[in-house]
Amino acid sequence: MGNFALSLNMKSRGIVIRTIKYGETSIITDIFTEDKGLATFIGGSVRTARSRMPMGLFQPMSPVEFICYWKSDVTAMHRLKECRPDVVRTGIPFDLGRGSVALFMAEVLRKCLQTGEVNTDLFEYLTDTLYYLDSTQNPISHIYLHFLVQLSGHLGFHPQMDEEGVYFDLREGATTDVQPIHGQSLSKEETKKLVALSTCDLSEVHHLQFSRADRKAMLQKLLLYYQLHIPGFDNIHTPDVLENVF
Repeated sequence: MGNFALSLNMKSRGIVIRTIKYGETSIITDIFTEDKGLATFIGGSVRTARSRMPMGLFQPMSPVEFICYWKSDVTAMHRLKECRPDVVRTGIPFDLGRGSVALFMAEVLRKCLQTGEVNTDLFEYLTDTLYYLDSTQNPISHIYLHFLVQLSGHLGFHPQMDEEGVYFDLREGATTDVQPIHGQSLSKEETKKLVALSTCDLSEVHHLQFSRADRKAMLQKLLLYYQLHIPGFDNIHTPDVLENVF
């Protein structure tokens, strides 16, 4: 019992980030929890017909409520006892576009979140964004760009916009009135679009005028922005899926 020194039965909410199969019937899952940050859990007998924690609960970006055996070392693997949906999703699991955006969000978060770093503001932001993605009847083709811009703020490098700046310097994370010579920057038009993404509410983002080419270019630049500010942020695969879907 000493391995579970902090809490035998810890109850919390979380958002599933990644799940892999383990053994014949178990899983290992990374969950971004409301009160402990990112943590890794093992779930036994999940992949069985009569499991009380069906595999469908552990799809990327699924909001869950769970009870676990919590170990004193936050970096250890904790054992799930119970798990159920925190919010029943009606759109994401059944719609290719919504599911693709959720997969992209999960892959980005895997590269950005650190085990044990609690960020309740980020948790609430993700919860609200997932609810909107799941339920909105508005077009969703711009949501992943809005997500990247807003997430950067929660991670500490939100774009700094000066009223006199017309070029956004990806290295410095701020606008400037002279285009940087190093080349890692946005054009004037791209900078205007970044300002719009930065200041627009999620519920209004579908009104922004972005062509398919605009979205592709902005996504590439925003991913470069993350590479410049998040160590080890590379090998992102889901943008290819987004390009095919949208």
